[in-house]
Amino acid sequence: MSTDKVRSTKLKFKGEKSKKKRKHEGNEEGRSSRRRKQEDDQEPEAWVLPDDPTQIRGPSFIFHPSDPSPICVTFDSTRNRIILHSLDRDKSDEGKENPTLLDRVPTEVSQVWVITRVAGSSTINLRTGVGEGKFLSCDKHGLVSADREARGPQEEWTPVILPDGMVAFQNIYEKYLSVDEAAGGVLQLRGDSEEVGFAERFWVKIQNRYKKEATDEEKKRQAGIVEGPSADEASVNHMYQAWGAGRSVVSGADKQEIKRAKKEGRLAETMLDRRAKLKSDRFC
Repeated sequence: MSTDKVRSTKLKFKGEKSKKKRKHEGNEEGRSSRRRKQEDDQEPEAWVLPDDPTQIRGPSFIFHPSDPSPICVTFDSTRNRIILHSLDRDKSDEGKENPTLLDRVPTEVSQVWVITRVAGSSTINLRTGVGEGKFLSCDKHGLVSADREARGPQEEWTPVILPDGMVAFQNIYEKYLSVDEAAGGVLQLRGDSEEVGFAERFWVKIQNRYKKEATDEEKKRQAGIVEGPSADEASVNHMYQAWGAGRSVVSGADKQEIKRAKKEGRLAETMLDRRAKLKSDRFC
C-alpha cells in the first residue's frame, strides 16, 4: 500500500494563506460563551436572557410559549387587571412574519414589569411599569393580582432558572406561578401549582445593562471586594423603620452590647434597692 498522503484537489493560488479550521463548540458551555460575547457587543438597552437568578432585575419582559400563540404577562391600567396578551397580534408591518420565540421583545410599556430586589435577598418584587406601580401578589388560595401599592410577604417571589433557561416563579406558600385556562377558554395566572411543568415555565428577558451590573457585582463578591452600603431598600428600611413584625434586626456585636448594657442596668438597680433598704432599716 502507498503511504503517500492524499493531496487536496481544491485549487489554490500562489501566495494564498490557508485558513485554519475552527472546532465547533457544540456543548452547552460553548453556546453560552458565544451568547455572552454577542450580548457584550449589544447595546445596554438590548433585551437578553438571564443566566443567574441574581441577574433578574430592572425592566423585564415575561412571556410564555403557549400554543397556538405565545403570550406575555401584561397589565391593563385602565381596568386595573393582569392580561395575558397574544404576541402574534403585535405585527409592526403588514405582511411580515412574526419573529421567532426568543427574538420577542416588548412592544408597549404595559408589557414591561420592573423587578426590584432587597439587597442580600433571594426574593424579588414585580411592579407594573404603567399606572401607579402595583405589585404582583398571590394569596394563599392561589389568586394572582396586581392591585397593591405596598409590598409584603404575598408580593415576594423567588425566581428559579431551569436547565433550559426558562424561569419558574415560586411564592411564599412554596407554590408556582402558572398559566391556567379558566371557563370559556380565557387564560389567566394562578399561583397554586405544586410542581413545575409546561404551564409554570416562562421566558424572562432583561435589559443588558442590568445583566452586566449583576455580573460585575458577582465578580467583586468572589474577589472579596466589599463596597460601601448604598442607599438601597435594606438600608433605608433599617434607618427609618423596624423589621420583622416590629423587631429591630441588629448584628451579633450589637446584641452583645445590648446584653451588657442590660446587665449593668440590672446591677445598678440592685445597688439602688440595697441602699434604699438600708435607709429604711435605719429609720425603723
